[in-house]
Amino acid sequence: MKYIIYILAIAAFTSIILGFSLDVEYSEKLIGFGVTGLFLVVFPLYTYYSWKDKNMKDYMLTKENLDKMRETQKRKKY
Repeated sequence: MKYIIYILAIAAFTSIILGFSLDVEYSEKLIGFGVTGLFLVVFPLYTYYSWKDKNMKDYMLTKENLDKMRETQKRKKY
């Protein structure tokens, strides 16, 4: 999955760079496809890949997590 994301990101950036550097009729389409590929394909895949094994409760501000943060702060002060 990681390599697919890398390949798609490189393809999108290459499309954007070629769109800016080449002087052809479809250069604006290259830029558009590159940007669309980044934001509609690469970014969601990366987000899913980076969050798939994480527990969402660890990142929510619940009473238990607030108590843990307070205890950690007390220990760091002394």
